[in-house]
Order: sequence, then structure tokens, then C-alpha cells
Amino acid sequence: MPHPLEATIEIAAPPERVWAVLSDLKRMPEFSPSTVRMIPLGRPRAGTWTINLNRDGRKYYPTTSRIVRFEPDRAFTFRMIENGTVWSYTLEPTSGGTRVVERRDVPIGVRKPVRMMIDAVLGGEQIFEQGLIDGMNATLARIKTAAES
Repeated sequence: MPHPLEATIEIAAPPERVWAVLSDLKRMPEFSPSTVRMIPLGRPRAGTWTINLNRDGRKYYPTTSRIVRFEPDRAFTFRMIENGTVWSYTLEPTSGGTRVVERRDVPIGVRKPVRMMIDAVLGGEQIFEQGLIDGMNATLARIKTAAES
């Protein structure tokens, strides 16, 4: 079973300001290098579905997700329907602002068709996961820039 992937950043802004940036899901393409669109079907809250368009290099693919945790100024989590991965953002107040942790978990493991696609189309699991970590760090850096400006 794949291990969790995680990236962390310190942001010199209070959690409410970071939350205002992070919870505006239509802005996700501005931050995430792999997100082209994230469209919530209704007001974002636990239970809200999203329709997403993602990319890996020149390859584009649609996904759907459901928000499973939405706690203002604290945590935002969504589960990808196609592969069961769980993506979360956790905000922790610090003396200088906010620590944000982005995490990707695979609680049910990766199903064989998805593993085959990762191997055949996305360069294999190790390359794919390194790309995810690089993307997570880029996402957090862009959120930091937006929240601090």
C-alpha cells in the first residue's frame, strides 16, 4: 500500500487569512500545478461534490471528489472518487502565523487499473509520487504568496 505523502509550509498570516485563500476552491488552479479546474457543486462544506480537470504535463484527465471535512480556519479534506485517495490541508496557528500541512493518503490502496495507468501513462509510481510531492510544495508556496500579499 502506498505511503502517505506530505508537505509543510510556514505562512506569515493568521489562519483565517490562509483559510480565505485555501477554501476558495475555484482558485485551486492558481495554486496547484496539476489542477486546471476545481468546480464545487454547491457551497463548499462537508458533503459537497467537486468536478475537476487535472493535468500531468500534456496529459489532461477529469476527476470527481467529495469534501469530507470542512472546518473553517482549521482543515479541508476531500476524497477522490476515481482512486479513493484523500487529500487534506490542515492549518495550525503558530507564533508567526500559520503552519499548513498538505497530505495525500491512500486508505484503500491503489486499485490495479489505476496502478497500471500510473505505470503505463505517468512514468511509474516513484516518478508519479515525486511529481505529486513537487506539486504539493509548489501549491503550498503559491498559497503562501497569496496569503501573505
